[in-house]
Amino acid sequence: MDRRMVQFIRALRAAGIRISLAESQDAMYGIETVGASNRDQFRSALKATLVKEGRDQSTFDYFFPLFFGNNAPPMENIPDNLNPQQQQMLQDALQSLMGNMQALKDLLRQLIEGKPFSQQQLDQMANQSGLPQGSEMYQRQWFERRMNRQAGLQQIQQAIEELLQELRDMGMSEEAVEDIREQLQQNAQGLSEQLSNYVGQSLAERMAEQEPQDKPDLMDVPFTQLGQSDVEAIRDEIRRLAARLRSRASLRQKRANAGKLDPRKVLRHNMRYGGVPLELKYHTRQVKPRLVLICDVSTSMRYCAEFLLTLVYELHDVVARTDSFVFIDDIVDISMTFEEKQPREAVRQVLYENPPGYYSTDLGNGLATFQRDHMGKVTSRTTIIMLGDGRNNYNNPRLDIAAEMARRARRLIWFCPEPPGQWGTGDSDMHQYAPLSNGVYRVSNLRELANAVDAILADG
Repeated sequence: MDRRMVQFIRALRAAGIRISLAESQDAMYGIETVGASNRDQFRSALKATLVKEGRDQSTFDYFFPLFFGNNAPPMENIPDNLNPQQQQMLQDALQSLMGNMQALKDLLRQLIEGKPFSQQQLDQMANQSGLPQGSEMYQRQWFERRMNRQAGLQQIQQAIEELLQELRDMGMSEEAVEDIREQLQQNAQGLSEQLSNYVGQSLAERMAEQEPQDKPDLMDVPFTQLGQSDVEAIRDEIRRLAARLRSRASLRQKRANAGKLDPRKVLRHNMRYGGVPLELKYHTRQVKPRLVLICDVSTSMRYCAEFLLTLVYELHDVVARTDSFVFIDDIVDISMTFEEKQPREAVRQVLYENPPGYYSTDLGNGLATFQRDHMGKVTSRTTIIMLGDGRNNYNNPRLDIAAEMARRARRLIWFCPEPPGQWGTGDSDMHQYAPLSNGVYRVSNLRELANAVDAILADG
Protein backbone atom coordinates (compact mmCIF):
# COMPACT_ATOMS: atom_id res chain seq x y z
CA MET A 1 0.00 0.00 0.00
CA ASP A 2 2.84 2.42 0.83
CA ARG A 3 4.34 1.91 -2.64
CA ARG A 4 0.96 2.52 -4.26
CA MET A 5 0.55 5.70 -2.22
CA VAL A 6 3.94 6.95 -3.33
CA GLN A 7 3.09 6.24 -6.98
CA PHE A 8 -0.22 8.07 -6.59
CA ILE A 9 1.42 11.14 -5.06
CA ARG A 10 4.12 11.22 -7.73
CA ALA A 11 1.48 10.99 -10.46
CA LEU A 12 -0.45 13.91 -8.91
CA ARG A 13 2.73 15.97 -8.80
CA ALA A 14 3.47 15.08 -12.43
CA ALA A 15 -0.08 16.24 -13.29
CA GLY A 16 0.64 19.67 -11.77
CA ILE A 17 -0.62 19.45 -8.17
CA ARG A 18 1.83 21.01 -5.70
CA ILE A 19 2.45 18.45 -2.94
CA SER A 20 5.28 18.93 -0.45
CA LEU A 21 7.14 16.21 1.43
CA ALA A 22 5.36 17.23 4.65
CA GLU A 23 1.97 16.91 2.96
CA SER A 24 2.94 13.47 1.65
CA GLN A 25 3.77 12.44 5.22
CA ASP A 26 0.45 13.84 6.42
CA ALA A 27 -1.31 11.64 3.85
CA MET A 28 0.55 8.57 5.13
CA TYR A 29 -0.30 9.40 8.74
CA GLY A 30 -3.93 10.00 7.77
CA ILE A 31 -4.23 6.59 6.12
CA GLU A 32 -2.63 4.94 9.17
CA THR A 33 -5.39 6.53 11.24
CA VAL A 34 -8.47 5.85 9.09
CA GLY A 35 -7.27 2.66 7.39
CA ALA A 36 -8.06 1.49 3.87
CA SER A 37 -11.07 -0.73 4.56
CA ASN A 38 -13.61 2.06 4.06
CA ARG A 39 -13.07 3.41 0.53
CA ASP A 40 -14.90 6.70 1.13
CA GLN A 41 -12.95 7.49 4.30
CA PHE A 42 -9.71 6.46 2.59
CA ARG A 43 -10.41 8.78 -0.35
CA SER A 44 -11.45 11.68 1.90
CA ALA A 45 -8.30 11.39 4.00
CA LEU A 46 -6.10 11.52 0.90
CA LYS A 47 -8.00 14.43 -0.58
CA ALA A 48 -7.91 16.44 2.64
CA THR A 49 -4.14 16.08 2.99
CA LEU A 50 -3.04 16.37 -0.65
CA VAL A 51 -5.40 18.89 -2.28
CA LYS A 52 -5.07 22.53 -1.27
CA GLU A 53 -6.76 24.39 -4.13
CA GLY A 54 -10.21 23.96 -5.61
CA ARG A 55 -8.97 23.70 -9.19
CA ASP A 56 -6.92 20.58 -8.24
CA GLN A 57 -9.93 18.56 -7.04
CA SER A 58 -10.87 17.37 -10.53
CA THR A 59 -7.29 16.14 -11.11
CA PHE A 60 -7.39 14.19 -7.84
CA ASP A 61 -10.78 12.68 -8.75
CA TYR A 62 -9.40 11.66 -12.17
CA PHE A 63 -6.32 9.84 -10.85
CA PHE A 64 -7.74 8.27 -7.67
CA PRO A 65 -9.68 5.41 -9.36
CA LEU A 66 -6.69 4.69 -11.59
CA PHE A 67 -4.58 3.78 -8.56
CA PHE A 68 -7.18 2.56 -6.08
CA GLY A 69 -9.99 1.26 -8.27
CA ASN A 70 -11.08 -2.29 -9.01
CA ASN A 71 -10.07 -3.11 -12.57
CA ALA A 72 -12.49 -6.08 -12.81
CA PRO A 73 -15.72 -4.91 -14.47
CA PRO A 74 -19.13 -6.20 -13.32
CA MET A 75 -20.22 -8.76 -15.92
CA GLU A 76 -23.00 -11.31 -16.25
CA ASN A 77 -22.62 -15.01 -17.11
CA ILE A 78 -25.50 -15.09 -19.56
CA PRO A 79 -26.15 -18.89 -19.61
CA ASP A 80 -26.78 -18.77 -15.85
CA ASN A 81 -29.84 -16.61 -16.57
CA LEU A 82 -31.27 -18.98 -19.21
CA ASN A 83 -33.21 -22.21 -18.96
CA PRO A 84 -31.58 -25.40 -20.32
CA GLN A 85 -33.37 -25.16 -23.67
CA GLN A 86 -32.28 -21.54 -24.18
CA GLN A 87 -28.74 -22.45 -23.15
CA GLN A 88 -28.59 -25.11 -25.83
CA MET A 89 -30.03 -22.76 -28.44
CA LEU A 90 -27.39 -20.16 -27.54
CA GLN A 91 -24.62 -22.78 -27.81
CA ASP A 92 -25.91 -23.96 -31.19
CA ALA A 93 -26.22 -20.39 -32.49
CA LEU A 94 -22.69 -19.62 -31.38
CA GLN A 95 -21.35 -22.74 -33.13
CA SER A 96 -23.17 -21.89 -36.35
CA LEU A 97 -21.39 -18.51 -36.55
CA MET A 98 -17.90 -19.76 -35.98
CA GLY A 99 -17.21 -20.67 -39.58
CA ASN A 100 -17.82 -17.12 -40.76
CA MET A 101 -16.46 -15.25 -37.73
CA GLN A 102 -13.62 -17.32 -36.39
CA ALA A 103 -11.60 -14.22 -35.47
CA LEU A 104 -14.30 -13.06 -33.04
CA LYS A 105 -14.99 -16.50 -31.58
CA ASP A 106 -13.07 -16.03 -28.34
CA LEU A 107 -14.38 -12.54 -27.72
CA LEU A 108 -18.00 -13.47 -28.34
CA ARG A 109 -17.72 -16.50 -26.05
CA GLN A 110 -16.06 -14.28 -23.45
CA LEU A 111 -18.98 -11.87 -23.64
CA ILE A 112 -21.48 -14.70 -23.24
CA GLU A 113 -19.64 -16.17 -20.25
CA GLY A 114 -19.11 -12.74 -18.67
CA LYS A 115 -15.35 -13.11 -18.27
CA PRO A 116 -13.19 -9.97 -18.04
CA PHE A 117 -9.88 -9.78 -19.88
CA SER A 118 -7.05 -11.56 -18.11
CA GLN A 119 -3.87 -9.74 -17.24
CA GLN A 120 -2.10 -11.69 -19.96
CA GLN A 121 -4.64 -10.55 -22.56
CA LEU A 122 -4.36 -6.94 -21.43
CA ASP A 123 -0.56 -6.97 -21.52
CA GLN A 124 -0.54 -8.57 -24.97
CA MET A 125 -2.97 -6.00 -26.41
CA ALA A 126 -1.00 -3.19 -24.75
CA ASN A 127 2.22 -4.33 -26.41
CA GLN A 128 0.52 -4.65 -29.79
CA SER A 129 -0.95 -1.14 -29.49
CA GLY A 130 2.32 0.48 -28.38
CA LEU A 131 1.11 1.44 -24.91
CA PRO A 132 4.53 0.86 -23.24
CA GLN A 133 5.81 3.85 -25.22
CA GLY A 134 3.10 6.15 -23.83
CA SER A 135 3.99 8.52 -21.00
CA GLU A 136 1.40 11.33 -20.90
CA MET A 137 -2.26 11.28 -19.94
CA TYR A 138 -3.35 13.19 -23.05
CA GLN A 139 -2.53 9.99 -25.02
CA ARG A 140 -5.15 7.99 -23.16
CA GLN A 141 -8.00 8.18 -25.66
CA TRP A 142 -5.72 7.33 -28.59
CA PHE A 143 -4.40 4.20 -26.86
CA GLU A 144 -7.94 3.23 -25.79
CA ARG A 145 -9.09 3.26 -29.41
CA ARG A 146 -6.11 1.13 -30.45
CA MET A 147 -6.70 -1.43 -27.70
CA ASN A 148 -10.42 -1.60 -28.47
CA ARG A 149 -9.47 -2.34 -32.05
CA GLN A 150 -6.94 -4.98 -30.91
CA ALA A 151 -9.60 -6.63 -28.74
CA GLY A 152 -12.18 -6.62 -31.54
CA LEU A 153 -14.73 -4.56 -29.59
CA GLN A 154 -15.24 -2.25 -32.56
CA GLN A 155 -16.27 -5.24 -34.75
CA ILE A 156 -18.22 -7.27 -32.18
CA GLN A 157 -21.53 -5.52 -32.78
CA GLN A 158 -22.06 -7.29 -36.11
CA ALA A 159 -21.32 -10.65 -34.50
CA ILE A 160 -23.87 -9.93 -31.75
CA GLU A 161 -26.57 -9.08 -34.32
CA GLU A 162 -25.91 -12.24 -36.31
CA LEU A 163 -25.99 -14.34 -33.13
CA LEU A 164 -29.33 -12.84 -32.12
CA GLN A 165 -30.76 -13.44 -35.58
CA GLU A 166 -29.72 -17.12 -35.35
CA LEU A 167 -31.57 -17.37 -32.04
CA ARG A 168 -34.70 -15.90 -33.62
CA ASP A 169 -34.45 -18.37 -36.50
CA MET A 170 -34.21 -21.20 -33.97
CA GLY A 171 -37.49 -20.08 -32.42
CA MET A 172 -36.35 -18.18 -29.31
CA SER A 173 -38.89 -15.60 -28.19
CA GLU A 174 -38.24 -11.96 -28.96
CA GLU A 175 -38.34 -11.13 -25.25
CA ALA A 176 -35.56 -13.63 -24.50
CA VAL A 177 -33.52 -12.39 -27.49
CA GLU A 178 -33.74 -8.79 -26.29
CA ASP A 179 -32.77 -9.86 -22.78
CA ILE A 180 -29.66 -11.58 -24.18
CA ARG A 181 -28.89 -8.49 -26.30
CA GLU A 182 -29.00 -6.25 -23.22
CA GLN A 183 -26.67 -8.54 -21.27
CA LEU A 184 -24.23 -8.80 -24.16
CA GLN A 185 -24.15 -5.00 -24.52
CA GLN A 186 -23.56 -4.58 -20.78
CA ASN A 187 -20.70 -7.09 -20.89
CA ALA A 188 -19.18 -5.36 -23.93
CA GLN A 189 -19.37 -2.03 -22.08
CA GLY A 190 -17.71 -3.65 -19.08
CA LEU A 191 -14.81 -4.89 -21.22
CA SER A 192 -14.43 -1.44 -22.80
CA GLU A 193 -14.28 0.17 -19.35
CA GLN A 194 -11.71 -2.42 -18.27
CA LEU A 195 -9.51 -1.46 -21.22
CA SER A 196 -9.97 2.23 -20.44
CA ASN A 197 -8.98 1.74 -16.81
CA TYR A 198 -5.99 -0.36 -17.81
CA VAL A 199 -4.73 2.31 -20.21
CA GLY A 200 -5.27 5.10 -17.68
CA GLN A 201 -3.58 3.14 -14.91
CA SER A 202 -0.60 2.26 -17.13
CA LEU A 203 -0.07 5.87 -18.17
CA ALA A 204 -0.49 7.12 -14.60
CA GLU A 205 2.09 4.63 -13.32
CA ARG A 206 4.49 5.72 -16.05
CA MET A 207 3.95 9.34 -15.09
CA ALA A 208 4.75 8.41 -11.49
CA GLU A 209 8.08 6.97 -12.59
CA GLN A 210 9.16 10.27 -14.09
CA GLU A 211 10.71 13.09 -12.10
CA PRO A 212 8.13 15.90 -11.94
CA GLN A 213 9.11 18.84 -14.09
CA ASP A 214 8.88 22.29 -12.60
CA LYS A 215 5.99 24.12 -14.16
CA PRO A 216 6.82 27.65 -15.30
CA ASP A 217 5.50 30.50 -13.21
CA LEU A 218 2.17 31.62 -14.70
CA MET A 219 3.49 35.16 -14.57
CA ASP A 220 6.01 34.15 -17.27
CA VAL A 221 3.80 32.00 -19.54
CA PRO A 222 3.10 33.80 -22.85
CA PHE A 223 -0.55 34.73 -23.28
CA THR A 224 -0.59 32.77 -26.56
CA GLN A 225 0.30 29.55 -24.71
CA LEU A 226 -2.20 29.75 -21.84
CA GLY A 227 -4.56 26.83 -21.31
CA GLN A 228 -8.02 27.29 -19.84
CA SER A 229 -6.87 26.18 -16.37
CA ASP A 230 -3.99 28.69 -16.60
CA VAL A 231 -6.41 31.49 -17.49
CA GLU A 232 -8.61 30.67 -14.49
CA ALA A 233 -5.55 30.68 -12.22
CA ILE A 234 -4.46 34.08 -13.56
CA ARG A 235 -7.93 35.48 -13.02
CA ASP A 236 -7.61 34.46 -9.37
CA GLU A 237 -4.10 35.94 -9.20
CA ILE A 238 -5.06 39.33 -10.65
CA ARG A 239 -6.61 40.59 -7.42
CA ARG A 240 -3.53 39.67 -5.36
CA LEU A 241 -1.31 41.24 -7.99
CA ALA A 242 -3.40 44.42 -7.94
CA ALA A 243 -3.11 44.59 -4.15
CA ARG A 244 0.71 44.55 -4.39
CA LEU A 245 0.74 47.21 -7.10
CA ARG A 246 -1.75 49.32 -5.14
CA SER A 247 0.45 49.28 -2.05
CA ARG A 248 3.49 50.37 -4.03
CA ALA A 249 1.59 53.10 -5.88
CA SER A 250 0.02 54.41 -2.67
CA LEU A 251 3.43 54.65 -0.99
CA ARG A 252 4.89 56.52 -3.96
CA GLN A 253 1.93 58.90 -4.01
CA LYS A 254 2.23 59.55 -0.28
CA ARG A 255 5.90 60.41 -0.66
CA ALA A 256 5.23 62.56 -3.71
CA ASN A 257 2.51 64.52 -1.95
CA ALA A 258 4.94 65.26 0.87
CA GLY A 259 7.11 66.94 -1.76
CA LYS A 260 10.44 68.72 -1.48
CA LEU A 261 11.13 71.88 0.47
CA ASP A 262 10.31 74.99 -1.62
CA PRO A 263 12.58 77.88 -0.47
CA ARG A 264 10.69 80.53 -2.43
CA LYS A 265 7.34 79.57 -0.89
CA VAL A 266 8.92 79.43 2.57
CA LEU A 267 10.35 82.99 2.31
CA ARG A 268 7.21 84.45 0.77
CA HIS A 269 4.86 82.79 3.27
CA ASN A 270 6.97 83.76 6.30
CA MET A 271 7.36 87.48 5.48
CA ARG A 272 4.77 88.17 8.20
CA TYR A 273 7.14 86.66 10.72
CA GLY A 274 9.98 88.91 9.68
CA GLY A 275 11.52 86.24 7.45
CA VAL A 276 11.81 83.70 10.26
CA PRO A 277 10.83 80.29 8.69
CA LEU A 278 8.20 79.28 11.20
CA GLU A 279 6.05 77.55 8.56
CA LEU A 280 7.62 75.29 5.93
CA LYS A 281 6.21 74.91 2.42
CA TYR A 282 6.85 72.07 -0.03
CA HIS A 283 6.62 71.34 -3.71
CA THR A 284 3.61 69.08 -4.29
CA ARG A 285 2.49 67.34 -7.44
CA GLN A 286 -0.45 65.26 -8.54
CA VAL A 287 0.76 61.68 -9.14
CA LYS A 288 -2.53 59.92 -9.80
CA PRO A 289 -2.63 59.38 -13.57
CA ARG A 290 -5.60 60.02 -15.80
CA LEU A 291 -5.87 57.13 -18.22
CA VAL A 292 -7.51 56.48 -21.55
CA LEU A 293 -7.34 52.76 -22.41
CA ILE A 294 -7.86 51.66 -26.02
CA CYS A 295 -7.75 47.85 -26.17
CA ASP A 296 -7.75 45.44 -29.09
CA VAL A 297 -10.14 42.56 -28.21
CA SER A 298 -9.67 40.51 -31.37
CA THR A 299 -8.87 36.83 -30.92
CA SER A 300 -5.09 37.24 -30.68
CA MET A 301 -5.32 40.00 -28.02
CA ARG A 302 -8.31 38.86 -26.00
CA TYR A 303 -6.59 37.50 -22.88
CA CYS A 304 -4.16 40.41 -22.72
CA ALA A 305 -7.03 42.92 -22.94
CA GLU A 306 -9.01 41.06 -20.28
CA PHE A 307 -6.11 41.06 -17.83
CA LEU A 308 -5.19 44.72 -18.46
CA LEU A 309 -8.75 45.97 -17.97
CA THR A 310 -9.19 43.88 -14.83
CA LEU A 311 -5.87 45.02 -13.39
CA VAL A 312 -6.37 48.73 -14.08
CA TYR A 313 -9.88 48.81 -12.63
CA GLU A 314 -8.76 46.86 -9.55
CA LEU A 315 -6.37 49.83 -9.08
CA HIS A 316 -9.09 52.46 -9.45
CA ASP A 317 -8.23 54.14 -6.12
CA VAL A 318 -4.70 55.03 -7.28
CA VAL A 319 -5.89 56.33 -10.66
CA ALA A 320 -7.54 59.75 -10.96
CA ARG A 321 -9.81 58.77 -13.85
CA THR A 322 -10.05 56.00 -16.44
CA ASP A 323 -11.93 56.09 -19.73
CA SER A 324 -11.88 52.77 -21.57
CA PHE A 325 -12.54 51.69 -25.13
CA VAL A 326 -12.28 48.41 -27.03
CA PHE A 327 -12.07 47.81 -30.74
CA ILE A 328 -11.95 45.17 -33.42
CA ASP A 329 -13.25 46.83 -36.57
CA ASP A 330 -14.54 49.92 -34.74
CA ILE A 331 -14.19 51.48 -31.31
CA VAL A 332 -16.71 51.00 -28.48
CA ASP A 333 -16.88 53.07 -25.26
CA ILE A 334 -17.07 50.66 -22.28
CA SER A 335 -16.44 53.14 -19.45
CA MET A 336 -20.04 53.06 -18.19
CA THR A 337 -19.94 49.27 -17.79
CA PHE A 338 -17.05 49.58 -15.33
CA GLU A 339 -18.82 52.34 -13.40
CA GLU A 340 -21.82 50.09 -12.83
CA LYS A 341 -20.18 46.71 -12.14
CA GLN A 342 -17.23 45.16 -10.35
CA PRO A 343 -14.11 44.76 -12.56
CA ARG A 344 -14.33 41.00 -13.22
CA GLU A 345 -18.05 41.11 -13.92
CA ALA A 346 -17.61 44.15 -16.15
CA VAL A 347 -14.83 42.48 -18.15
CA ARG A 348 -16.98 39.38 -18.71
CA GLN A 349 -19.84 41.54 -19.99
CA VAL A 350 -17.57 43.57 -22.28
CA LEU A 351 -16.02 40.46 -23.84
CA TYR A 352 -19.45 38.84 -24.23
CA GLU A 353 -20.85 41.93 -25.97
CA ASN A 354 -17.80 42.26 -28.22
CA PRO A 355 -17.07 38.72 -29.46
CA PRO A 356 -14.46 37.96 -32.11
CA GLY A 357 -16.09 37.07 -35.38
CA TYR A 358 -15.83 37.28 -39.13
CA TYR A 359 -14.79 40.96 -39.09
CA SER A 360 -11.12 41.98 -39.31
CA THR A 361 -9.14 44.27 -37.02
CA ASP A 362 -9.24 47.89 -38.23
CA LEU A 363 -7.58 50.24 -35.75
CA GLY A 364 -7.57 53.07 -38.28
CA ASN A 365 -11.36 53.06 -38.46
CA GLY A 366 -11.53 52.91 -34.64
CA LEU A 367 -9.20 55.92 -34.36
CA ALA A 368 -11.43 57.85 -36.76
CA THR A 369 -14.43 57.16 -34.53
CA PHE A 370 -12.43 58.17 -31.45
CA GLN A 371 -11.40 61.46 -33.09
CA ARG A 372 -15.00 62.24 -33.99
CA ASP A 373 -16.71 61.27 -30.73
CA HIS A 374 -14.20 61.08 -27.87
CA MET A 375 -11.16 63.30 -28.52
CA GLY A 376 -12.43 65.72 -25.85
CA LYS A 377 -11.46 63.17 -23.18
CA VAL A 378 -7.79 63.64 -24.01
CA THR A 379 -6.10 66.52 -22.15
CA SER A 380 -2.56 67.52 -21.28
CA ARG A 381 -2.84 65.40 -18.10
CA THR A 382 -4.02 62.23 -19.88
CA THR A 383 -1.93 59.12 -20.42
CA ILE A 384 -3.22 57.14 -23.39
CA ILE A 385 -2.50 53.40 -23.34
CA MET A 386 -2.94 51.65 -26.67
CA LEU A 387 -3.08 47.86 -26.24
CA GLY A 388 -2.62 45.97 -29.48
CA ASP A 389 -0.21 44.27 -31.84
CA GLY A 390 -0.53 47.01 -34.48
CA ARG A 391 -1.82 44.53 -37.06
CA ASN A 392 -4.36 46.36 -39.18
CA ASN A 393 -5.25 43.88 -41.95
CA TYR A 394 -3.77 46.27 -44.53
CA ASN A 395 -6.33 48.97 -43.70
CA ASN A 396 -5.43 52.66 -43.40
CA PRO A 397 -3.63 52.97 -40.02
CA ARG A 398 -4.63 56.66 -39.68
CA LEU A 399 -1.25 57.73 -38.42
CA ASP A 400 -2.42 61.36 -38.55
CA ILE A 401 -4.95 60.70 -35.79
CA ALA A 402 -2.40 58.78 -33.70
CA ALA A 403 -0.04 61.76 -33.99
CA GLU A 404 -2.79 64.19 -32.98
CA MET A 405 -3.64 62.09 -29.92
CA ALA A 406 0.03 62.04 -28.90
CA ARG A 407 0.22 65.86 -29.21
CA ARG A 408 -2.91 66.45 -27.13
CA ALA A 409 -2.09 63.93 -24.38
CA ARG A 410 0.60 64.07 -21.72
CA ARG A 411 1.93 60.91 -23.33
CA LEU A 412 0.80 58.06 -25.57
CA ILE A 413 2.12 54.61 -24.59
CA TRP A 414 1.80 51.36 -26.54
CA PHE A 415 1.43 47.97 -24.86
CA CYS A 416 2.39 45.48 -27.58
CA PRO A 417 2.86 41.69 -27.19
CA GLU A 418 5.10 41.34 -30.26
CA PRO A 419 8.88 41.92 -30.20
CA PRO A 420 10.32 44.70 -32.41
CA GLY A 421 11.63 42.08 -34.83
CA GLN A 422 8.04 41.37 -35.92
CA TRP A 423 7.02 45.00 -36.36
CA GLY A 424 6.35 45.80 -40.00
CA THR A 425 6.00 42.15 -41.04
CA GLY A 426 2.84 41.11 -42.85
CA ASP A 427 -0.03 43.47 -41.97
CA SER A 428 1.78 45.00 -38.97
CA ASP A 429 1.81 48.83 -38.78
CA MET A 430 3.56 48.83 -35.41
CA HIS A 431 6.78 50.16 -36.94
CA GLN A 432 4.81 53.28 -37.94
CA TYR A 433 2.87 53.72 -34.69
CA ALA A 434 5.94 53.34 -32.44
CA PRO A 435 7.76 56.56 -33.53
CA LEU A 436 4.56 58.55 -32.89
CA SER A 437 4.29 57.33 -29.28
CA ASN A 438 6.24 58.16 -26.14
CA GLY A 439 7.25 54.56 -25.57
CA VAL A 440 6.38 50.91 -26.20
CA TYR A 441 6.18 48.24 -23.51
CA ARG A 442 6.25 44.61 -24.52
CA VAL A 443 3.43 42.74 -22.73
CA SER A 444 3.60 39.12 -23.87
CA ASN A 445 2.93 37.69 -20.37
CA LEU A 446 1.43 38.73 -17.06
CA ARG A 447 4.76 39.78 -15.49
CA GLU A 448 5.52 42.15 -18.36
CA LEU A 449 1.98 43.50 -18.24
CA ALA A 450 2.17 44.12 -14.48
CA ASN A 451 5.57 45.81 -14.81
CA ALA A 452 4.21 48.06 -17.56
CA VAL A 453 1.20 49.12 -15.47
CA ASP A 454 3.45 49.68 -12.46
CA ALA A 455 5.72 51.91 -14.55
CA ILE A 456 2.74 54.02 -15.63
CA LEU A 457 1.61 54.42 -12.02
CA ALA A 458 5.15 55.28 -10.92
CA ASP A 459 5.19 58.28 -13.23
CA GLY A 460 1.67 59.51 -12.82
